[in-house]
Order: sequence, then C-alpha cells, then structure tokens
Amino acid sequence: MQHVANQLRSFLQYYAVQLIEHPDQAQLRVAEVGPNRLRFRLILDSSDVALLIGRNGFTASSIRSVMKAAADRENVQFTLQIHSHEEEAERAAREDSAAS
Repeated sequence: MQHVANQLRSFLQYYAVQLIEHPDQAQLRVAEVGPNRLRFRLILDSSDVALLIGRNGFTASSIRSVMKAAADRENVQFTLQIHSHEEEAERAAREDSAAS
C-alpha cells in the first residue's frame, strides 16, 4: 500500500502546486486509517482553498476522480480533505480538548 500512497502523494503534490498561488505554504499529510484506507489532508493558505476546490467543487472533484482511478487498481480507498491552516488549527484544538 505504501507504493500507492506514494503515487497518490506525488500526483497530488504536483497538481496542487500548479493550481494554487502559495505553494510554499502548502502541507500534505497522509495517514493510513485502516486496512487499504488512506486519508490525505491538504492544508493550504486560506486564499488557495477556493482555488483548489474550484467553482462548485469541480476542480477538487476532478482531482479526486483521477486519484480514485489509481487507488481502485490497488483496491485502496482514500479520502481527500482540503483545509486552510486556520481550519486545521481549529481541528487540532478540538482533538486536543477531546483527548483531555
């Protein structure tokens, strides 16, 4: 599964950088969340989130479709979450408070 994760990571990194204005602030986190399940979390500058999601979500949907085609060949499921740095900080704070 590591091979598929690396392929999907490379694809996502390449295309996301082409579509956003602040690639230096982009972070990609990949987690294995179960057998044959991956979670990709793309954390961007808040102005880049809308660019990557696109009008009516079409850009993000297209990216997910290509990733799904590659993942399906290896029977791997994945999720792709696109967040701003602020949203990610709020999510982390909620997780920290829930763990306490």
